[in-house]
Amino acid sequence: MGDKVLSIYETLLAHYGELHWWPARTPYEVMVGSVLTQNTTWSNVEKAIANFGGKLSPEYVADVELEELTDIIRPAGFFNQKAVYLKAVTEWFGEYGFDVPTVQCEPLAKVRAELLSTKGVGRETADSILLYAFGFPTFVVDAYTNRLCGRYPIETSKGYEAVKSYFENNLERSEKVYNNFHALIVTNAKEHCKKKPLCEGCPLAETCGRYGL
Repeated sequence: MGDKVLSIYETLLAHYGELHWWPARTPYEVMVGSVLTQNTTWSNVEKAIANFGGKLSPEYVADVELEELTDIIRPAGFFNQKAVYLKAVTEWFGEYGFDVPTVQCEPLAKVRAELLSTKGVGRETADSILLYAFGFPTFVVDAYTNRLCGRYPIETSKGYEAVKSYFENNLERSEKVYNNFHALIVTNAKEHCKKKPLCEGCPLAETCGRYGL
């Protein structure tokens, strides 16, 4: 394991504890949230999900008219595009009979490739779905992860796949570890490692190269 990456993980975990992400009632709700959260805030995603009025299910999204789905998810922004994306990812899930264990029986690489070929699903969205909805051990890289790498710094090559591989190669290959670490990075970014950092009180302050700059 990479000592630096492991040390960051253990420090954040000791400070914040286990965060139990993703905030959703069902794996399918995770899938929907992963699509809706593109280019918007989580509070807007929550409003869109609430608009389903308890009817959110893959069967419902598969059958509902596109125009009605667009109106439901309007609070999430880019609703015309995202309605199409939700239909596409739901159609993909339908190929597995909307059954989570059936997906989980497939190889990670195969499922990831399928998701990446689905309209509206990029790498961050695909990995979020794989990790949080299906429990596959795949690390999610987002803007907060890249910010941590640049500031701490963590010496890794640029680009999504390079950063993802670096974390996966330097951590235990574990869904729980990847889940916790991504949640911890996001939480610390919102508390301290903001665009304009608030270093005072940050659990990484003593070891971060950005501290005090």
